[in-house]
Amino acid sequence: MDPYGEKYPSRLLTEAVDAIGSLPGVGRRSALRFALHLLKQPSENVHHFTEALNNLRDEAKYCSVCRMISDDETCSICSDRSRDHSQICVVENVRDVMSIEATGQYHGVYHVLGGIISPINGVGPSDLTIDSLVERVGSLSSGSDAGKAEVILALSGDVEGETTSFYIYRRISGSGVRVSSLARGLGFGDDIEYADALTLGRSIAGRVPFKP
Repeated sequence: MDPYGEKYPSRLLTEAVDAIGSLPGVGRRSALRFALHLLKQPSENVHHFTEALNNLRDEAKYCSVCRMISDDETCSICSDRSRDHSQICVVENVRDVMSIEATGQYHGVYHVLGGIISPINGVGPSDLTIDSLVERVGSLSSGSDAGKAEVILALSGDVEGETTSFYIYRRISGSGVRVSSLARGLGFGDDIEYADALTLGRSIAGRVPFKP
């Protein structure tokens, strides 16, 4: 029985609605609409759809360097020698990488934290990839590109984002690597993934020294 009072005529339909409805942001009625849509599609289309999801879950990896989603152990960005590996842009999640790449304004590499420090949600520094970032920064500071090395803190401007930026700054401030943050073309609390490409591009190009 659906919580909206709808009765499904099929156990298979119920299971499909349950599965689709488990996705974030998908309500029961939307899940039912998607399930009925899939039911009307040619079987090969649906099989291709489910195979793509299975492959994503079973074969996709997280880059061993930056933690971006990748088909291989090292992602295409980290493997690209034309990128500026002396610049590391620190972001909260994979979607932020995609948003920044869409601007065409950044040509360095990334570091995906996997979240931000949020005590109220039980997320501390040890739950993020901050330790591996510190290791990368240490390699930068002792490498041939030490003089131009830069860490760009591209986190949201809300309290949790600022707390995370400040924590990272404290961890790497003694390395000699320049630390900068996005110019505040983004409003307080704005998520990078929702910023338009022009505004985000300007924020990257106009980045400023990080001030704790």
